[in-house]
Amino acid sequence: MSKFLFTDNDWTFARIDAVTEEIATIAAEELQLDTYPNQLEIISAEQMLDAYASIGLPVYYAHWSFGKQRAIESGQYRRGEMGLAYELVINSNPCISYLMEENTMTMQTLVIAHAAYGHNAFFKNNVFFQQWTDAEGILDYLAFAQRYIAQCEERYGIDTVTDVLDAAHAISRNGVDRARRPRHLSAREEEHRREERERYLQQQLSEIWRTLPPHSAERPPEPTGFPPDPQENLLYFIEKNAPHLAGWKREILRIVRKIAQYLYPQGQTKIMNEGFACFVHYHILHSLHAKGLVTDGTLLEFYASHTAVTLQPDFDDPRYTGINPYALGFAMFQDIKRICLAPTEEDRDWFAFAGDPDWRKQILFAMREFRDESFVLQYLSPKVMRDLRLFALSNDPNVATYRVSAIHDDSGYQYLRQALALQIAESTRPPDIQVVSVDRWGDRHLRLREMGAQPLDQTEAQKTLSFVHDLWGYDVHLDMADNSLSEPSAS
Repeated sequence: MSKFLFTDNDWTFARIDAVTEEIATIAAEELQLDTYPNQLEIISAEQMLDAYASIGLPVYYAHWSFGKQRAIESGQYRRGEMGLAYELVINSNPCISYLMEENTMTMQTLVIAHAAYGHNAFFKNNVFFQQWTDAEGILDYLAFAQRYIAQCEERYGIDTVTDVLDAAHAISRNGVDRARRPRHLSAREEEHRREERERYLQQQLSEIWRTLPPHSAERPPEPTGFPPDPQENLLYFIEKNAPHLAGWKREILRIVRKIAQYLYPQGQTKIMNEGFACFVHYHILHSLHAKGLVTDGTLLEFYASHTAVTLQPDFDDPRYTGINPYALGFAMFQDIKRICLAPTEEDRDWFAFAGDPDWRKQILFAMREFRDESFVLQYLSPKVMRDLRLFALSNDPNVATYRVSAIHDDSGYQYLRQALALQIAESTRPPDIQVVSVDRWGDRHLRLREMGAQPLDQTEAQKTLSFVHDLWGYDVHLDMADNSLSEPSAS
C-alpha cells in the first residue's frame, strides 16, 4: 500500500489534515519549533484581494483607502500584471493561515509548512514580537476597533470620522513606541476603560487649558518647557494633550496607534521572518520526500515555486527591484546551518559557533534574538556576499556618476555588511519627527523638529503638517535642517 499522502494535485480537507499532521511532527521533532495552535482557512482569490486591502488583518474598520487599494490590485490581478500570494498568515493566538483554494495540493503543503509552522514559530518566539505585540488579544481588539468606529460613523457621520482617520493614518508610522514596551489590554478592558478615559482626559485637559491666560494677557514665566523632553510618538502626544480634541477622536487615534504598534515588528523583521519560513518549508518538504510521503513530482513542483520565491535578480536584470528579502533571509539561515556542519577556515575566523553540531540551537537562537538590521550585522557571511555578488555604491550629489565603494572581497566584506545593515535600518524607519515644545502660555502652537538626516519631500511634508494641524487645533511648525514649514490656523 502506498505511503504517499497524495499522488495527484487536487486538494481535499482530508488530505490537508493528513499533511498537517505529518508537518507538525517534523516541525516539533526535527526542527524543535514551538508554535501557537493553528487555524487554517481556505479562501478564494477575491477574498485574498480583500485581505490584501486590509493589510492581511481578518477584521478591520472601514476606510476609503482600503477600497482604493482593493480596486487597484483587483485590476492588476485581472489584467495579469500581478499574482496573488499563496497564503497570508496572522500573528495571533491561534495563528490563522489563509490558503488559496486555487492552490494545488503541493502548494497547500508548502504554504502550511511555510506559514502555519515557519511564520507561526517566528511570531511566537522572536523577541521583537514578544515585546511589542499581543497575539492573545489582537483579534478581539480588532473587533472592538471595527465596532467602535462604525458607531462613531453612525453618530458623527462618515465624512467626519474619515477626516480623523485620514489624519491619523498620515502620521501612523510616527505613532509607535520604539524604546519602551507598550502595555497590552484586552478588548473587554479597552471597552470598559474607554468612557472612563474619555471623561478623565476631557476634564483634565479642560482644566489645564481653561486656566491658561488668554493670548493678549501678560505671559508669566514658565519654569520648565513642555514637554520636558522631545516626544517621538506623535499620535500618543496628540491623543493625550490636544487642547480641544473630542473624546471619540482621541479613541480613534488610540486605535490607529495600537494597530500601528502591532504591525511595527513586521517591518523590522521582514528578511528574517520570510527567510526563516523559507528555511522551515525547505526542510519539511525534503523530510516528507525522504520519508516517502510525497512523490518526486511533488518535490519538483515545490522546487519550481521555492526557486521563484527565493530568486535574487542581478542588478542589471529587468526584474531587479532591490534585495529580495526571501532570497537574503533564506540564504543566511541556510548558511548558519552550513557553518555549523561544514565550516571552512574562513567561517571559523568570522563566527564563534562554526563547527557546532547542534545547528538547530544556532538557528533558533538567531530566529529569537535579532531583527533584520542586527541579524545582518551578526550573521551575513563572506560566502553569502559572494553568492549574491553584493557590492556598494556611493552617490555623491555633486558628481555625475556613481562610485563602487566596496565589492565582495577581503577588504569589502565588513563594509558591505555594515552598509547593508544601515540600508535596511533606514528603509524601515520613518522620518524622525518629534514634538519639542508647546507654547502653553501663548498661542498654543505645536513645534515639531526633524531629528534625522533624511531629506523630506516638501509637498508631502506640508500635506502631513496640515493633518497634524487638524488634530492639534492650533498652529503647527516643523523645523528642518534646511528650512521650516508651518501650518497656521485659518484666520
